[in-house]
Amino acid sequence: MARPRRIVLIRHGESEGNVDDTVYERVPDHALRLTAEGWQQARAAGDRLRELFGEERVSAYVSPYRRTHETFRALRLDPSRVRAREEPRLREQDWGNWQDPKNVRQQKAARDAYGHFFYRFEQGESGADVYDRVGAFLESLWRSFDAPDHPPNVLLVTHGLTMRLFCMRWMHWSVAEFESLSNPDNGETRMLILGRKGRYHLDRPFERWCVPDPYEVL
Repeated sequence: MARPRRIVLIRHGESEGNVDDTVYERVPDHALRLTAEGWQQARAAGDRLRELFGEERVSAYVSPYRRTHETFRALRLDPSRVRAREEPRLREQDWGNWQDPKNVRQQKAARDAYGHFFYRFEQGESGADVYDRVGAFLESLWRSFDAPDHPPNVLLVTHGLTMRLFCMRWMHWSVAEFESLSNPDNGETRMLILGRKGRYHLDRPFERWCVPDPYEVL
């Protein structure tokens, strides 16, 4: 088994929806584009990643949303060293269909009170649903490590909540631990790094917005 030395997760750059929530009334979530700031964030992340990867090969998986495709393009990684594929299981938490901004704000307030993991959006997904499909992707990813020539780097171009849930699944965090963490900023990365004892660790933690209830942490 050729396990990669590092698994890099990156959140897409700033999108139209991050600066104007009324855009969801007229543009599907999956079709939102990066803003000028988002392109700049992604290009800056690409500078860091090209230095990190050097001449090593990379296996990249990209969420099917336009803003993640644009983010991957803005990274400007060497195509001769990168094997890229679209991965629908890394998509954003689904809201369902068109979104009414007032209703979205009400549902987000309800989610904050109910819990991000268990609350299910009307016609859409809960955090638990995203966790399940991320888990299914992780199983596929792990099987890919059986290839003796698997690249030493994996890159996941995805979304903030999906990043946290991927790490929750990989690191076996509790729901309470997940609920205490904030999304990374746009264009921000986290890395799972393979240690000498064969276990992965995060290069740096996610920021916390609260302390998890100790009675809910096993």
